[in-house]
Amino acid sequence: VMPGDNVDMSVTLIQPVAMDEGLRFAIREGGRTVGAGRVTKINK
Repeated sequence: VMPGDNVDMSVTLIQPVAMDEGLRFAIREGGRTVGAGRVTKINK
């Protein structure tokens, strides 16, 4: 994925986290934000 690209992805969390559809989130690595997104669907 290159900067500016949009992707659909599935994520498996290692800890339980309360979330709802529409929640915005950031993906951080080494103290830097490397991605951001919005929860569109929750698979239970």
